[in-house]
Amino acid sequence: MSTDAPVAAVVVLAAGGGTRMKSTKSKLLHEIAGKSMLSFAVSAAAALDPGHLVVVVGHQREQVEEHLEKLSEAVSTAVQEQQLGTGHAVACGLAALGDLDGEVVVTYADVPMLTGDTLRDLVATHRGNLNAVTVLTAVVDDPTGYGRIVRDGGNVTGIVEHKDATEAQLQINEINSGIYVFDAATLRAGLASLTTDNSQGEQYLTDVVHFAAQRSGRVGAHRIDDVWQTEGVNDRIQLARMNAEMNRRIRDSWMLQGVTMIDPPSVWIDVDVDLAPDVTLLPGVILQGATTVRSGAVIGPDTSLMNVEVGEGAEVIRTHGSFAVIGDNANVGPFSYLRPGTILGTSGKIGAFVETKNAQIGDGAKVPHLAYCGDAVVDDGANIGAGTIFANYDGIYKSTSHVGKNAFVGSNSVLVAPVDIGDGALVAAGSAVTDDVPAGALGVARGRQRNVEGWVNDRRPESKQAAAAAESSGAIHPAVLESREKKA
Repeated sequence: MSTDAPVAAVVVLAAGGGTRMKSTKSKLLHEIAGKSMLSFAVSAAAALDPGHLVVVVGHQREQVEEHLEKLSEAVSTAVQEQQLGTGHAVACGLAALGDLDGEVVVTYADVPMLTGDTLRDLVATHRGNLNAVTVLTAVVDDPTGYGRIVRDGGNVTGIVEHKDATEAQLQINEINSGIYVFDAATLRAGLASLTTDNSQGEQYLTDVVHFAAQRSGRVGAHRIDDVWQTEGVNDRIQLARMNAEMNRRIRDSWMLQGVTMIDPPSVWIDVDVDLAPDVTLLPGVILQGATTVRSGAVIGPDTSLMNVEVGEGAEVIRTHGSFAVIGDNANVGPFSYLRPGTILGTSGKIGAFVETKNAQIGDGAKVPHLAYCGDAVVDDGANIGAGTIFANYDGIYKSTSHVGKNAFVGSNSVLVAPVDIGDGALVAAGSAVTDDVPAGALGVARGRQRNVEGWVNDRRPESKQAAAAAESSGAIHPAVLESREKKA
């Protein structure tokens, strides 16, 4: 058979209870680097392009089946109503497939670091050695709890579970990963021979290995150095360890591709994130989902982005953002909150303590500080003053406001949606705008200032304000005069 021909089937075992996770969510839906453990397993299995890809479900199967429907690979499911052992689970997976001809690969849904390349290598070893069974193995320092690989002169003669091992077998440090390639006919016959004569009272899949060896079927092993690919996740401690190791590998991969990380252990990057060379990630950065960051951008410190596009040369400082787009050479932060639908144009600015939502902010436009910009279209070059609020919600409806090209909205203004501020228009500081402002006009919507002379001396004669007023010359401050002269 060709070394690159597809296998007949892959059976992914996913029926276990996962009780040590202590979770109302299926263990298999817990995430590593932004993806469920189950999705990693299915992706690795799909890399073999199998004739059938079957996931055996049982405990919390409704959750597992619903999640499988969202994955792109073509997957069928088989139900193991009672968890009677790994051999029984594989038999459940094969029950609906008929008399297969070729190879059957068996793997697990809780081994997230297993790769498609490793499975391809396992199949290649199986075919190259004309094996009836090939098992994926690894050598570990502490094999406690693992099944041991028993050999005779280099040939695999069987696998013994830890609880059933003799003292001599417990000294073996080559362990069974539980991942196999079987000749389909050997597997069918072996499954039919299984009993529950063991300490657990279960049908062990490992007994099929004994079955093959006893009937002169060649049993081989494909040993890998990367032990992490054989490790499962059974509790939250193992989940955290796996996340940390996966994240370390992701970081190292990106640094080798030209990404700078000032403090790598403080940076967390999901597996689907895409980074360009010459990106710089400062301490405390979390990049999630399908976030993309282009060349020359600087992210952080203390920034989390989920499904955000960051353009070339942009700077994003102490910001939380999701489902947003940040243009080339734009500047965001510190302490900005970019909610879904935010689009910031080239060289635009979203500054300190600004919240945006469903806001299109044009090239060179600025929302520099202390503002809420929701359901807004802000055209190129516009400037939104400090403290401005786009009042987009009237208690029933959300409406959109527009600020035109190179328009200026003064500080502490409220734009009561839906209003349109024309190109080049100005809104006076402190205005509550409820009507449109035409292009080139000044919109003023505030009460006229009234000064009550002598009020401090009359009402607060003993105050420090009264003392300061008594000492004052009454002259306008030179800095104010200079500003007035510039504006005149």
